[in-house]
Amino acid sequence: MIARTAPMGWNSWNTFGPNINEELIRQMADVMVEKGYRDAGYEYLVIDDCWSLKQRDENGLLVADPEKFPHGMKAVADYVHSKGLKFGIHIMRGIPRQAVFQNTPVKGTDYTARQVAHPSSVCCWNTDMYGVDAARPGAQAYYDSIIELYASWGVDFIKVDDICVKYVQPGDESVISYGGDEIELLRNAIDKSGREIVLSLSPGPAMIEQADHLRKNANMWRITNDLWDSWENIMEMFTRCNTWSPYVSEGCYPDCDMIPIGHLSLRGCEHGLGERQTRLSKEEQRTLFSLWCIFRSPLMLGCELTDADEWTMSLLTNDAVLGLTKHSHGAHQILRTGDLIVWQSEGEQGGQYVAMFNIVGWPDDFSVSFSKLGLEGTYEVTDLWSGEKEGTQDQALTADIPAHGVKLVRLDRVE
Repeated sequence: MIARTAPMGWNSWNTFGPNINEELIRQMADVMVEKGYRDAGYEYLVIDDCWSLKQRDENGLLVADPEKFPHGMKAVADYVHSKGLKFGIHIMRGIPRQAVFQNTPVKGTDYTARQVAHPSSVCCWNTDMYGVDAARPGAQAYYDSIIELYASWGVDFIKVDDICVKYVQPGDESVISYGGDEIELLRNAIDKSGREIVLSLSPGPAMIEQADHLRKNANMWRITNDLWDSWENIMEMFTRCNTWSPYVSEGCYPDCDMIPIGHLSLRGCEHGLGERQTRLSKEEQRTLFSLWCIFRSPLMLGCELTDADEWTMSLLTNDAVLGLTKHSHGAHQILRTGDLIVWQSEGEQGGQYVAMFNIVGWPDDFSVSFSKLGLEGTYEVTDLWSGEKEGTQDQALTADIPAHGVKLVRLDRVE
C-alpha cells in the first residue's frame, strides 16, 4: 500500500508562487537533506503550479518551460531521487484548451481533444483547461496518456487542482461541486501506470458526503480552502478536523493544507500578503503543528527552508510530535468549551496521547479528568514538546497553558 503514513514534504507555492526554476528546486532538495528535513520524514519535494509552457506537445500534453527547467522534468526528478527524496508536481484537472483548439490527437487512439473535452467545465480561477467528459470514449485514454508521461519522468506525487471541489466563484463555498468523475479517471490511470504515485486533491473544503468515494480513489484531499497564517484559520481547522476525524486511515488522509510557518511569500503575494515571517505567534505555531500531527494530516511545509531559524527547525522536526503521525490512531475531539479544546488518540502498547488547546487570548489553568478521557489507573505523563517526564497522575491532567497554546502529552500506564 502507498502512503501507509501521512505524506510529508515541501511544496513550492507558499514561498515562491509561480516563480520557480530548476536551480531553485535543486537547492531545496539539497537543503532538505543537509538540514535534516528528509531524515525527519519530509520526503516529497513538490513543484506547484506554473512549471509548464502554455504551448502543448503534439498530443496536447504539458511541456516543461525550457527557461525555468532547461534540462527537463525527468532530470529534475532524477536529481531529487539522487538525494533520497521523492518528486511531485502540480497539475490542473482536464485537458488544455489549446489542445482542444488545435484538436490534437489523444495519444494512442483515434480520438481527438474535442471529442473528450467538456467545454462548459472551466475552472473559475485558472482558465487554461477544459474539463474532461468522463462519459465520452477516449476520456480514460487521455488521462492514461498524461499519467504515463509523468510516470516516465519519475513522478511520485501528483497534486491535482480544481477537482476536490469546483468553485463557481473563487472562494465562494456556498456553490461548489465535486470532481468525482475525473478523480476516477485519474485513479484508473495511476493504477495502470505501474508506478506508485500519491494522488492529492485540491482545493477544499472536501464534501463530507463524498468521504467514501475520496477514500476509495485518493490518498489525500484538502478539507479547507487555502489556509494561511492567521488564528482565525486555525480555529476553522478545529471544526474541520473534528468533522473529518473518523475518515483518517492508512493510505487515506484528509489534508489540512500546507503549513504556513517560517519565511513565506518570498516571490509571491497570495491574498495580498507579501514577504513575511509567519504572522502566527510561537504558541499558535505549536498549536497548529500539534493539531495537524494528532489528527494525522499530511505535513507539507511551505516555507523557505534555507533560512529557517533554530526554533522553527526544532518545531518542524520534533521526533516525538512527528511520531503521532506514525504511531497513533483513532484521534478525536473529546471536549470543546468556550476556552478549551481537547483531543485524544491511542498510541502503541496501550499508551494515550492528549492535546489540550487553550483557544482564548490569555493564559489559564485547565484540567481534564481521567473519566472524561476514559482512563482508569495511574499514568506517567511525558510532555512531547519538551520531552520532560512530569511524574504520574491518576485522576486528571492539569496544565497552565499560554494564550492560544497547547499542552501535548503522552500517557503511559504504570503497572
